Amino acid sequence: MSTNSSLANVPPFSPEYRASGVLLHVTSLPSPYGIGDLGSSAFSWIDHLHDAGQRWWQSLPLGPTGYGNSPYQSMSSFAGNAMLISPGSLILDGLLTTKDCDFHFPSDVVDYDAVIPFKNRLLETAWTNFKAAERKDLQPAFDEFCARQEHWLEDYALFRALKAKYHGAYYLDWPEELVQRRPEALASARRELANDIDQVRFAQFLLFRQGDEIKKHAHSKDVGLIGDLPFFVSPDSSDVWANPELFVLDENRRPRFVAGVPPDYFSAQGQLWGNPVYNWDTLRATGYRWPIDRLRALLTHVDVIRLDHFRGFAAAWHVPAGAPTAQSGQWVQGPGAFFFEAVQKELGCLPFIVEDLGIITPDVQALRDQFQMPGTKVLQFAFDGNRDNPYLPQNIPQNAVAYSGTHDNAPTREWYEELPDYQRQNFWNYLGRAPGGSAEAAPALMHLTWSSPAALAIAPLQDILNLGAEARMNVPGRAGGNWRWRWQEDMPFLPAFEWLKELTEASKRWSLATRGQQRALERVGAQVGK
Repeated sequence: MSTNSSLANVPPFSPEYRASGVLLHVTSLPSPYGIGDLGSSAFSWIDHLHDAGQRWWQSLPLGPTGYGNSPYQSMSSFAGNAMLISPGSLILDGLLTTKDCDFHFPSDVVDYDAVIPFKNRLLETAWTNFKAAERKDLQPAFDEFCARQEHWLEDYALFRALKAKYHGAYYLDWPEELVQRRPEALASARRELANDIDQVRFAQFLLFRQGDEIKKHAHSKDVGLIGDLPFFVSPDSSDVWANPELFVLDENRRPRFVAGVPPDYFSAQGQLWGNPVYNWDTLRATGYRWPIDRLRALLTHVDVIRLDHFRGFAAAWHVPAGAPTAQSGQWVQGPGAFFFEAVQKELGCLPFIVEDLGIITPDVQALRDQFQMPGTKVLQFAFDGNRDNPYLPQNIPQNAVAYSGTHDNAPTREWYEELPDYQRQNFWNYLGRAPGGSAEAAPALMHLTWSSPAALAIAPLQDILNLGAEARMNVPGRAGGNWRWRWQEDMPFLPAFEWLKELTEASKRWSLATRGQQRALERVGAQVGK
């Protein structure tokens, strides 16, 4: 199936397509269980999107989080975050009771130190009840799930069981025979930890089951789901442990090089991210099987993928392991067009939005445009006074996704309050309005975003609710305190979404976002699932 066929409402976007959506991570949904999940609030959220004429829900990566609870440091590219399993749905399933779930949490933030042990205890209880044949009818579906997902699930389940046994230690600090994956050591661990391994499998089964229902409901409401795929994988992940040949590691399985970015205007020493880098020669020899499987796995849960750090497909900054800064790194060529040709041949389409922010070189732009993949335009970056600024609405192409801000940006209200005076003036001058206050900034920037030529316009919920610094999701470079914000049900939500509906109608982002999108998404899903 060609990406230029009748799929006018998945990337690349057709010339007549105009739609909009909202960025909100699942963890930020309201829930009495300490963290947003895939239960009733997710269904209600989709209904609200539908009622306001929004056709896309974008979330952050959905994998199991590790250090710092960052969704961009997942312990697996294939597993889901078990913290997103809805206890309310498990009560309805007869696997938990209301008493099991009785615990008080703050409603405004995710307290991970309290939520993680609480959710783990609930999952252990649900597993115990399942073994006691509380839901014997689920056994065939569970067995089928384990067989279908075996190619990643066996390693992931063992990885998590071993990680629990060794009290969360980095896998490189486990006994050497496990680090090196010696068969007799793995077999022994599987026997010793059999129950724990099965519990991990069961949690993934429950999560996938709930996720399937969310996707079905979204499509019934003409809402598409946009997922997010980090370019690199976490160093402490089942991905690296189970597939060391796919990464540039030494004989002790430690990274020889780590990822980062070079020195620039914002950082004189560059940034060290610490992720292992790919062995693209090995991946190419396999026909890029593992990264394609990684894409296919996410596309079972979402309809379109945001490719984080897209420039890494052209070239990535490799820093020698142990270097004190990123200054000693060098650009190393990525797979380029060969990779996307292989993906297109395998999946039949390229349902991607590319994150091409920052200093982007011509080779990155050429790779993006060769495959007509829409880029990312963040309007908070637009008002430096340069008329050629690529984030000004007048310079945004049609085949693009325009954002008022992202999870890494300050909410627009806070952004405006921190702007230099000359950029504030540029902002109001561009709007052709007299300067206003910070309360007017988010609605004004959203109006520019929605009225831009971009096929798709997206805003974080924080901007729709006109929230400030208290609602920031992530501060890049800050070690702690991120990923905690939650939307509370007592916030002035309905008036804000009524305004969003009016903005969407006035911007003509409503008329083509109809049942055709659902049919197109279903066709993409059928093709990818082959």
